Amino acid sequence: MTDADQVRDQIRDAAVEAALGTLDLDTKTLLLAGQDMWSLPAIPAIGLQSLVMSDGPVGVRGVRWTADDPSLALPSPTSLAAAWDPELARRAGRLLAQEARRKGVHVLLAPTVNLHRSPLGGRHFECYSEDPYLTGAVGSGYVSGVQDGGVGTTVKHFVGNDAETERFTVDSVIAPRPLRELYLAPFEAIVEGARPWGVMTAYNQVNGTTMTEHRHLVNEVLRGEWGFDGCNISDWMAARSTTGDITGGMDVAMPGPATVYGPALAEAVRAGEVPESAVDDAVRNVLRLAARVGALEGAPAVVETAPAPVDGQALARELATRGFVLVRNEDGALPLDAPSGRTVALLGAAARDARVLGGGSATVFPERVVSPLDGLAAALPAGALTYAVGADPSEEPTPADQGFELVAVCRDASGAILGEGRLPTGQVQWIGDDLPAGATYATMASIEVRGTFVPRESGEHTFGTRGLGAFSLAVGGRRLWSGVQEMGDEADPFEAFFGAPSERARVTLAEGEPVEVSLTYRVPDMTAMPLKAVMFSLLHLGPRRDPDELIAEAVAAARAADTAVVVVATTERVESEGFDRGDLALPGRQDDLVRAVAAANPRTVVVVNAGSPVELPWREDVAAVLLTWFPGQEGGAALADVLLGEAEPGGRLPTTWPARLADAPVTEVVPTDGRLEYVEGLFIGYRAYEKHGVAPAYPFGHGLGYTDWAYESLEATADSVRVRVTNTGLRPGREVVQVYLAPVATASGGAQNTTPERPASWLAGFASVAAGPGESVETEIPLPARAFEIWDEEARGWRRIGGAYEVRVSHAHGDTRLTTVLDIA
Repeated sequence: MTDADQVRDQIRDAAVEAALGTLDLDTKTLLLAGQDMWSLPAIPAIGLQSLVMSDGPVGVRGVRWTADDPSLALPSPTSLAAAWDPELARRAGRLLAQEARRKGVHVLLAPTVNLHRSPLGGRHFECYSEDPYLTGAVGSGYVSGVQDGGVGTTVKHFVGNDAETERFTVDSVIAPRPLRELYLAPFEAIVEGARPWGVMTAYNQVNGTTMTEHRHLVNEVLRGEWGFDGCNISDWMAARSTTGDITGGMDVAMPGPATVYGPALAEAVRAGEVPESAVDDAVRNVLRLAARVGALEGAPAVVETAPAPVDGQALARELATRGFVLVRNEDGALPLDAPSGRTVALLGAAARDARVLGGGSATVFPERVVSPLDGLAAALPAGALTYAVGADPSEEPTPADQGFELVAVCRDASGAILGEGRLPTGQVQWIGDDLPAGATYATMASIEVRGTFVPRESGEHTFGTRGLGAFSLAVGGRRLWSGVQEMGDEADPFEAFFGAPSERARVTLAEGEPVEVSLTYRVPDMTAMPLKAVMFSLLHLGPRRDPDELIAEAVAAARAADTAVVVVATTERVESEGFDRGDLALPGRQDDLVRAVAAANPRTVVVVNAGSPVELPWREDVAAVLLTWFPGQEGGAALADVLLGEAEPGGRLPTTWPARLADAPVTEVVPTDGRLEYVEGLFIGYRAYEKHGVAPAYPFGHGLGYTDWAYESLEATADSVRVRVTNTGLRPGREVVQVYLAPVATASGGAQNTTPERPASWLAGFASVAAGPGESVETEIPLPARAFEIWDEEARGWRRIGGAYEVRVSHAHGDTRLTTVLDIA
């Protein structure tokens, strides 16, 4: 920090104290409670603007969940971590800050830095990695980038929110060492390295205490040990105790207006249950956040001049290619040959209808989506590309999308129109003030989703509903169904609110002939609801064809082409916020499709579009396997770049990819009597595979490019590692040099520096380097002091473990290229 920065900090602090000193108790407590779904109240008397927050990690939605104001959709956080490049994450953060400023947002509710403890975690696409060091490094880059643009971040979900089952109430039981060395470590690295302006506390308990009330982890660790001076915001609806939350260090209870703060907190102070100094501390943190983002008069914003504009589409495309991980490439199957004479059969419903981001609160509505079919059709010469559905990952109706033009019309009890809004799909998802202009929860009696549908194929089309309440469905002017959908056995409130997809009617339609569609929803009385929202969907499923017939068509197309590209994917019913996965299988007949195509064409390339690992039982039978995660709005264009060799797949696995679920060392995500015991301790991810001697399908850090690398020299000290590598191939490329530490066993067979027990090896540093053909590059990789430390449970502090360590410079975990031994005092 420069002298000028310190002076500006002092000016901000003085402005905060001056503003705080003018506020009475009632105003202070109101400031700590959301005034609505996404903002805090303004206080004009002190020059305080309303602080506006918004999801999410891959794009900035804004304050309304609507397609009327589209958002750039970047690749998933797991994809960003797969690039192993904190500077690239910083560039992504700057782009999101640009989007936030455009939408009037001060604080981005991201990044998510919980760990991939188990591959069954349903929300892992929103997290970075199984490894705390990689997570902390990428998260630090992201936070720095967003805040470079003058927008705040809230690092979440602090802490132990590593699964979705019973997430509102689960007690994550974590011993002190793994809590410190794994789950708290990314938060610590980001707080100390990037100085985030916010943290979001999670729904769950940790070791018996709800996180929004966890005085030890928030006040003593986060603020006391690490020096966090930002604002602590609750996850939405996580705050449950007025006195417990304020004394536990939680500053802001979201969303509003009905929260445990506000008048309830003022009353608790007057009753002597809460010291007013605790309220002052919280208000000070809110005002400091406002000052930093330029929302408090008299306080200079941290960033007064925005960075240079970023080309969002171009960066989204680059991010996608840098995150793609090529895990198999037999005989140089990729990149594809020169355009002359090349023909490609593109197969799979997921190639036509792309899923570019994960489900849940992070959803945004991009202005455009480039599917794999779009991308390859634009890149290949005319006549070079054929397409066949082959297999559809979804076997149930999903929100109406392709071929639909829809609006939502809100009416009062008399039938008069109050307002209407455009819908990008058949999904209505309005929370708080998301309603179309003119509509209110008090006056709405019904909402009609209506418009036209132009079928892409002839046959029997299925229509359905998702949501709780009374509906009426009509197609072509004819009512097909009326009824009420009741709540099922969904355990998570988020999932229960949406309801289960339900088929309601089938109707025969002709390809290309428009038909009117209408779904009317009767709005219930929401007077008593603390959080008002409407969530329901018009669903659609195209004509069901014989699966074997579809696969046969795909096989015929594959046999006639030089190369077959099969795109397989998960769905929102497999990976989403609100529930965990029950298995790692691809849905539908996708595995059968791949096997059949591979048998027909030896040059079969499989593109896997999933946010976290899935089983690939055919992986040894195909020429290439490319993992694209959820690649964002430009994913199809990026895929064409990589397949055709215009760009190199730059990613390395940020999480171990198991051969099958039975091999995964940690699979327990369902609590027992409300408790989820982290019985595996330190051994998750590659640490666990190594301990148990289990070979994964693809190891942590694995990924292939389009060139080869020679690892030539290694020098190591206790502070850093210097490595020289040479690009020995014919193309420019990028390599991720990974450094692992492994305690060296003594001659007597013991382990001189593994008491207490430690993993056999762990990631200590990495660097992403680029070089042209024949070019050498040298990189210096810092070794953090923490890499040689453990959390001493008895001393309640960090302890350096001296002795001999093997330094392993690797292409991936287990793929070691150079070694040396360090003796550490």
